[in-house]
Amino acid sequence: MAQTSLLAIVNPLSGTASVREKQQWVDFLKKDAEEAGFVPEAVFTESPGHATELAKAAARQGIGRVLAIGGDGTVNETARALLRTQTALGIVPVGSGNGLGRHLGLPLRPKQAIGRALKGRPVVIDSGTINGLPFFCTTGLGFDAYVAHEFARQATRGLPTYIRTSLAAYRRYRPAEYEVEGEKQRLFSLTVANAGQFGNNAWIAPKANVSDGLLDLCCMKPFPMQAVLMLGYQLFNRTLDRSSYLSILPRTRVVVKGQGPLPVHIDGEPVVLESDTARVEVVPSSLLVIL
Repeated sequence: MAQTSLLAIVNPLSGTASVREKQQWVDFLKKDAEEAGFVPEAVFTESPGHATELAKAAARQGIGRVLAIGGDGTVNETARALLRTQTALGIVPVGSGNGLGRHLGLPLRPKQAIGRALKGRPVVIDSGTINGLPFFCTTGLGFDAYVAHEFARQATRGLPTYIRTSLAAYRRYRPAEYEVEGEKQRLFSLTVANAGQFGNNAWIAPKANVSDGLLDLCCMKPFPMQAVLMLGYQLFNRTLDRSSYLSILPRTRVVVKGQGPLPVHIDGEPVVLESDTARVEVVPSSLLVIL
């Protein structure tokens, strides 16, 4: 039997597509992969962390390409197992936000994204860690993390649910005080960005570069209600870096202290750090991604 040369990891719960639709994508992928000379295998994940286990085994076996078919959480789980290996990550962005896929300019139509993942070439990008946990798009505290934790409790996914959750969260949320690099600040949110956006083309760090060996420290000061519409416009118009409420500084390492345990998000997924300190670092040139 020929050895597998391409593994597709599919999250059946990502985004709004049904399992039946995802099986159709898998059938399409297998046909095109075989025509391209690959020996493909596809596995649907069964639980949190399953994608990491599958990708880690694939890297050990020397499989050249692992495709993550899902959202940013699936991409994160898969990519963390491929760090500093010769196995390249292919992204088929079919989640709610698709932050890394959008930043990289990948197609959002599954069949087109599959074609790109089969025919593209690997390039090297950076990653980051927060208290040792890998991220590839963004991590953060404050409002962004609050929304991530609220969104995870919702029964449905997708952009409309995310917007409703964010608006409801804004009415309840109160900015907090953090010590950022030794300086106390009251902040609405604090984001550390490897890629430039959260997802859905909401650009928190419009000039972020995933291959420059740097992270963008984005500190958003509290703002009045009358600034909400303009900030929202700038967020989606890729001009938020022009706002007087946002400061963006390039960093290789950031230390943030707050009231622990700290609720954070990692690539949009809610996590609680069992500490009052978040230590964020860039890991340069650590992941092969197919573009």
